[in-house]
Amino acid sequence: MGSRLTWGVADQGVSSLTNFLLNIFVARTLGAGAFGAFTLAYVTYGVANNVSRGLAIEPLLVRFSGTKMETWRRATSGSTGTALLVGLALGICALAAGIVAGGTTGLAFLGLGLMLPGLMLQDSWRYAFFAVGLGHHAFINDVLWAVVEIPLLLVLKATGHANVFWLVIAWGAGAAVGAVVGAFQARAAPNVNRAFSWLKTHRDLGPRFLVENLGGSGASTLQSYTVSSLLGLESVGYMQSANVLMGPFKIMSFGISMITIPEAAILVRRDPRKALKYCAAISIGQTGLAVLWTVVLLIALPQGFGHLMLGGIWGKAYPLVLPTALAVIAGSAASGAITGLHAMGAAKLSLRVSVISAAFSLALTLTGAALGSMLLTLYLVAAAAWVGTVLYWLQLRQAQHESRTARMRSWAFRHPRGRHHKPANVRFPRFQATKNIGQTPVAGVAVSRPATRGSYVRETRQGMPHAAMPGEET
Repeated sequence: MGSRLTWGVADQGVSSLTNFLLNIFVARTLGAGAFGAFTLAYVTYGVANNVSRGLAIEPLLVRFSGTKMETWRRATSGSTGTALLVGLALGICALAAGIVAGGTTGLAFLGLGLMLPGLMLQDSWRYAFFAVGLGHHAFINDVLWAVVEIPLLLVLKATGHANVFWLVIAWGAGAAVGAVVGAFQARAAPNVNRAFSWLKTHRDLGPRFLVENLGGSGASTLQSYTVSSLLGLESVGYMQSANVLMGPFKIMSFGISMITIPEAAILVRRDPRKALKYCAAISIGQTGLAVLWTVVLLIALPQGFGHLMLGGIWGKAYPLVLPTALAVIAGSAASGAITGLHAMGAAKLSLRVSVISAAFSLALTLTGAALGSMLLTLYLVAAAAWVGTVLYWLQLRQAQHESRTARMRSWAFRHPRGRHHKPANVRFPRFQATKNIGQTPVAGVAVSRPATRGSYVRETRQGMPHAAMPGEET
């Protein structure tokens, strides 16, 4: 696990550092207005990423972490094919938005629309590698992205073509190269034909994770659009600048998150009680790091670090650092609960919190923006984030309680000679609709459906479950 964590931090370090430097480069090269347009495209990319992760990646992490390579390759082919299909569909939408918007914002969205398929596919390879313990492949892939992207950015600036369209193209070109190389690393090609079967097979998890992910990223995107329309495009640039300053902490945080769900899914199957301690440790560790980095920023920025990072726009971004950091700290405190809910497959419970938090955050954002204050808006967003943190931990406690209830009732009807029976008038409670794909069913985590024709688990001669891919006989 230590080795996997090291690769997770190293990989996310490369990925986040590349994006961090990209934002700094764009802010210093284009100024607040054009950087605001780039930010709108960038947060839209975040929405697309969460769509892809909800439909393609989260089911892969929950159901195929730690499986055999042959099973993993079949699953990864469908998962990455789904991610590619999402990129193509949302890329067309981004192109249409760019044509309608026009101007600097339109150029940013045109570039994003062309690059989204490669961006989605490259991201899906990264998580797929971590699901099977091949984090070094994800690290190599992200290094390749940086090797392609950074020279292109420097060439654009040297030749005088550093506008928002070409900067987005250079950023996406590195991801496109990584997407192609990922197929050779995995020895599996993305199969778009399997995408529809993948969506149908995992329809109990995918749509719920999709809505949950969109709750957070969609609210963030709508916040940016709202601030842009009410406070101006430059305000979006200043708010994004404050967010960019949290980038070095996010390198560590996202690196840890690359392995937390796969590891938690494995731990839930082995010892559910230890899984709760594991989730608590995740939140405590990440919250401590977030607080430490916030203190460093507040002290170092006035000493020249702010001008070094953001140039002339750092002065207006500095007051926004504290409320931005408070929201990030809240997200860190909730990270362990989110990991636990996802690892248990309790998509219904995590979805509920996501929707409530997103609605609350968006309402407070509209209030702050209508009052004409960037600072008030960010403090209200931070307050909403802390409310969401409390709700996530309450839902994790409920999931654990319902899981324990299912386990106890299962034991209550066990025959003294070992034969399991259940009276006809008794129904076992279930807190999720998940099916155990690619993993051994565990009493106390969920009461799984019987392995009949049409289900997703079949028994081999040795009695071990086998993950049946779409199209296989079960």
